[in-house]
Amino acid sequence: MRAVTIRPSSARSLEVRDVPEPVPGRGELLVEGLAVGVCGTDKEILAGEYGWAPPGEERLILGHESLGRVREAPPGSGFEAGDLVVGVVRRPDPEPCGACAHGEFDMCRNGRYTERGIKERHGYGSECWTVEGDYAVRVDPGLEEVGVLLEPTTVVAKAWEQVERVGGRAWFEPRRALVTGAGPIGLLAALLGVQRGLDVHVLDRVTDGPKPDLVAALGATYHSEDIDRVASSVRPDVVIEATGAGHLVFDAMAGTATYGIVCLTGVSPKGRQLSVDAGTINRELVLENDAVVGSVNANLRHYRHAADALAKADRGWLERMITRRVPLERAEEAFAAQDDDIKVVITLTG
Repeated sequence: MRAVTIRPSSARSLEVRDVPEPVPGRGELLVEGLAVGVCGTDKEILAGEYGWAPPGEERLILGHESLGRVREAPPGSGFEAGDLVVGVVRRPDPEPCGACAHGEFDMCRNGRYTERGIKERHGYGSECWTVEGDYAVRVDPGLEEVGVLLEPTTVVAKAWEQVERVGGRAWFEPRRALVTGAGPIGLLAALLGVQRGLDVHVLDRVTDGPKPDLVAALGATYHSEDIDRVASSVRPDVVIEATGAGHLVFDAMAGTATYGIVCLTGVSPKGRQLSVDAGTINRELVLENDAVVGSVNANLRHYRHAADALAKADRGWLERMITRRVPLERAEEAFAAQDDDIKVVITLTG
């Protein structure tokens, strides 16, 4: 079978090549791969900046944003042939740490977790793959064209959960939310904010293309002005930061309403320096009871919440988020950015 592979730590080593057909182990599903999404992490791996092959192997099969159809399922697994499924990305460390032992492997304390398509486990970017039944999530049959969005939706499902848990330290009834960035994570964060009944505002620098229309179709408000102006007019109770741009991170922290919560989901690049007034930031955080929390990855609970959120969403809106589909044999094209790209998907079937 064919798979999208790279040699970790070697830039531009992507190759679609033949690899052995997987053989399901005890308790594993055999799955026909339908699609994988491409995100910033995949691009970092392709650039040689990140990623580890399985022990004893030179190449890594890419793909952590998965969608597939079950071919074979073991008795008692809860799955049947024909089911649409997504594979969970992370696996707990083998010891395990306390968090992993309680099913919170997204919060692993010792860093010895593994991840499909990223860290020491082959990903889902192949024509066929296997996954443990305990790490597979069933997808609504009506989501065949867009179910590949489930994994990025888990990221924001966890982010919103983190916000609500932090808010739960006292009375908490947020009304307005600001999402910085209208890429896939930002748009999905806005979707879940709207589903929560919030007045959602999205900030991005582009002024045309599909992003403003997608935000408007949610019933949210799109902004392209300076963040200081937007934050001062919106006064958000919650900010979901989805860009990783350093200046936006600090401006978002300064722009919330009293008792505001900022959840950082974007990963900032290394090596860039900013001058910030740490004293003012500290003073505002303390005197306004503000909170800033980082959030990454997801556990099984977040996958189920994400599946529910996508099942409730407008299918046409989700389809518009996927702006380009690239066939497996031309997988490298998926990593070359084009104007108006939002989510690019590699299709694994003919």
